[in-house]
Amino acid sequence: MRETVFTNARIVLEDEVVEGSVCIRDGLIAAIDSGHAHGEDFEGEYLVPGFVELHTDHLEGHFAPRPGVRWNAIAAVQAHDAQLATAGVTTVFDALRVGMDEDAKTTTTEMRGLADAILAAQREGRCRADHLLHLRCEVSAPDVLDGLDQFLDDLPVRLVSLMDHSPGQRQFASLESYRAFYQGKMGMSDEVYEAFAARRIAQAERYSAEHRARIVALCSERGIALASHDDATEDHVAEAERDGIAIAEFPTTLPAAAASQAAGMKVLMGAPNLVRGGSHSGNVSAQALAEAGHLDILSSDYVPFSLVIAAFELPQRVPSIGLPEAISYVSRAPAEAVGLHDRGAIRQGLRADLLRVRADEGVPLVRAVWREGKRVA
Repeated sequence: MRETVFTNARIVLEDEVVEGSVCIRDGLIAAIDSGHAHGEDFEGEYLVPGFVELHTDHLEGHFAPRPGVRWNAIAAVQAHDAQLATAGVTTVFDALRVGMDEDAKTTTTEMRGLADAILAAQREGRCRADHLLHLRCEVSAPDVLDGLDQFLDDLPVRLVSLMDHSPGQRQFASLESYRAFYQGKMGMSDEVYEAFAARRIAQAERYSAEHRARIVALCSERGIALASHDDATEDHVAEAERDGIAIAEFPTTLPAAAASQAAGMKVLMGAPNLVRGGSHSGNVSAQALAEAGHLDILSSDYVPFSLVIAAFELPQRVPSIGLPEAISYVSRAPAEAVGLHDRGAIRQGLRADLLRVRADEGVPLVRAVWREGKRVA
């Protein structure tokens, strides 16, 4: 029997913050007490549940750090994992791209290799966090179904996002915004861009609806949770509801977020959006959704450390949201949205995925991280 006691901590429970002690036994939370006990002294710092990250493509940057450069896949996973764990993430859904186009930096074969590396690193005890697989499916890409075949039959995929980044759709409803983003990103001349955009529009018209329907069917057969990405209108939300979508990822407007929530979907927004004070692409801000009561989950997206900053800043930005609720956006809510009911809160019987956080002033500091009662960072 392995037992650890944390004491003199400000414990962030599901509905209140209490001062006291937590006993961990054999990787689970065994007891929560309001008094002091003999154990590791937290010196009044916070004890919070480990963060659950549903949408981060941060791994790709470690694998392909420069154009044409490919890093060792296991080393990339380890670097990615270390950064997540020290930011407080104890469970991560690594988002791997499926469906390639001209702006893709990687190939489907490379993405499959990264998936294999994630699973190998887990088996070999190289990871601090618990890693699960999330596929980002670009429905307008001609090869998305062929790519999906390389993952679904023999890999434990837990989450699939339906995306459409073609001109005039969702995040890029404005064709001028699409032009500014892609022409700037890829350095295309006007002539080259026009041909590129026309090709992408034609692909979307030919493939998007068919591919979306097929992916929904494949995931439903396998019990894989589905997310709809960048929904902008109530029609998008109605389609998502028909498809059995569980998570509305980064809705771009307040009406879409409100409709998603009303339809029973969990609304996920980017923690960087909250920390920065707005969307980098001009869409609705996470804070506006929080103020309106239409925010359920925060994701680190492209900055792993943004989760802890957002969770502790949110009660200051939106006084109606207390710290327990803000912490739930990065722990219990994402866990429950994908059926992980064994973690995400400080509750007797749950996994002892826990963080020690100093958050007296300025940027919070993650002092220590435990996964299933074992210190990992």
